[in-house]
Amino acid sequence: MSQRQTAPYGSWKSPITTDLIVKESIGLAQVKIDGEDIYWIENRPAERGRNCIVRRTPDGRITDMTPPDFNARTTVHEYGGGAYLVGDGVIYFSNFADQQLYRQPPDSAPQAITSAEKMRYADTVLDRRRNRLIAVREDHRAPTRDCLNTLVSINLDGDAGGTVMVEGSDFYSSPRLSPDGNHLAWLAWNHPNLPWDGTELWLAEVNDDGSLADKRVIAGGAAESIFQPEWSPDGVLHFISDRTGWWNLYRFDQSRSEPLCPRQAEFGVPQWVFRMSTYAFAAADKIICAYNELGNWQLGRLDPLKREFELIATPYREIANLRATATRAVFSGGAPAEALSIVQLDLATQTIEVLRRSSRLEVDADYLSLPETIEFPTANGLTAYGFFYAPKNRDYAAPTDERPPLIVISHGGPTSATTTTLKLMIQYWTSRGFGVLDVNYGGSTGYGRAYRERLNNNWGVVDVEDCVNGARHLVEQGKADAARLIIRGGSAGGYTTLAALTFKDFFKAGASYYGISDLELLEQDCHKFESRYNHTLVGPYPARQDIYKARSPIHFTDRLSCPIILFQGLDDKVVPPNQSEMMFEAARAKGLPVAYIAFAGEAHGFRRAENIKRALDGELYFYAKVFGFDADVQIDQGFIDKFHNFPEA
Repeated sequence: MSQRQTAPYGSWKSPITTDLIVKESIGLAQVKIDGEDIYWIENRPAERGRNCIVRRTPDGRITDMTPPDFNARTTVHEYGGGAYLVGDGVIYFSNFADQQLYRQPPDSAPQAITSAEKMRYADTVLDRRRNRLIAVREDHRAPTRDCLNTLVSINLDGDAGGTVMVEGSDFYSSPRLSPDGNHLAWLAWNHPNLPWDGTELWLAEVNDDGSLADKRVIAGGAAESIFQPEWSPDGVLHFISDRTGWWNLYRFDQSRSEPLCPRQAEFGVPQWVFRMSTYAFAAADKIICAYNELGNWQLGRLDPLKREFELIATPYREIANLRATATRAVFSGGAPAEALSIVQLDLATQTIEVLRRSSRLEVDADYLSLPETIEFPTANGLTAYGFFYAPKNRDYAAPTDERPPLIVISHGGPTSATTTTLKLMIQYWTSRGFGVLDVNYGGSTGYGRAYRERLNNNWGVVDVEDCVNGARHLVEQGKADAARLIIRGGSAGGYTTLAALTFKDFFKAGASYYGISDLELLEQDCHKFESRYNHTLVGPYPARQDIYKARSPIHFTDRLSCPIILFQGLDDKVVPPNQSEMMFEAARAKGLPVAYIAFAGEAHGFRRAENIKRALDGELYFYAKVFGFDADVQIDQGFIDKFHNFPEA
């Protein structure tokens, strides 16, 4: 190994470039098992963010199933998920361009089975006995944001839009048909709740003609969140509930719910998208389940009859999209030194086979920073959590008297969580000499309902305090430079970023990706799924309009005193572009160093490789200009022209 060069933090050259990140990376989601075949969805930045269904056959061959002119993506609830279903080799999927459902038999082109305009479909199940699909439908024909959500049946021989089976609630998800086809379970909830606040688990009998009878609520309510109802192979309904303060497994038997594995751990997750799965049946007496303790996921085997539970040792600390058969479990798994992958676990031998990696990029371990789980004191005598990544690059050392700049990441949601799965974006920073603190602030999931509810009525307060206190903790430990503290985040994390920069004189720079600057505008111009979200996080509106104004950074730009860069998709329906535009104009008028980078064709979250690359490299260039170091990055003049109030810009 050559002698290490001494160079300032932030200026180190790294093999982890944005070209490699976007070229070699894909998204992996929505695992399915159909007979001996395994399916999943790949999101491909190099194909302009297209979602492609792929199939892996037992001989190991992986084949694209979605033709190039199709994109398997639904926009129900705007965030989608549950975009496809496979039964006996036939694929049923929602196509992004027209949001219609398509049927694709083996070796055949997709054929539309719906045709109604302004209808969207998700979370379909196959009712073979009655030759139909059952799906969540979102009807956008009315000229308001409050579209109509229902459960519908769709005839497989062709159906314009479907026949309504269940209506009356604001939202539906998870229709699940019993193995004999005689019962249907589903989840429903109403404003102002989101599914992690409170949902109802419904059960009904299915008549021979497909209609429903004896509809009744069997679990859940306004203050109990139910997640992932599933039928066992012998026809017993199971589900996850947080009635004890933790999302644990239950079974509904003989008209009552029985806990299967009481534990201070989270077996569920917030239902931001459809078809999320944290457990699956290998047999009637064998559940393979994932659970989260203090931010890290593990895998276990549960006998629901004997109530016996045992750990299955794996290297993975993020586990999702879990499916199982009698002999194997398949899931998406990630670890601190391994990017998210589709993984197959042999249940007899417990051997693991990686079927598909989200990144083909092989990174030398000497460039990888492994996370340190930290707990730190925060406001009101409480404790918060995060993962700290120290700078690491085998080729460089910093001057002995220098402390590294620190990037604090506030995750989106805000009802969500970060994990320790290898993220090349984080390694992009650490391999250049930045420290990174990935914060699971109060309101995050994985720590029980009480921790999740810390953010109720306190969004813009608790999250900001936790980000500040996490950074302060690292400064006090000598792991970060107090003069070079940065905060960045996307969506809700972008709001936390803007709020921290506005209401706290602590961070020295920030980057907001499609972040919220005006809570009132968000309340007035938000899609239906989240349109009452703020009533829990902030307060009822318009009754507490004063709080919305008081916590909106756009009204207090006079308090903003450090440089910011803002990134925005122009097609974003979740956080409309005017949110970022208003913040940019206010900062520019005040004379602060600021940049606003907008991307046509991008919505909420960037999917195109060229835009992901441009944003990340541009963010590094921005920090280099703010803190005065030479960055190993090439930026085009058109990007530089978007910088304002910099002396050389």
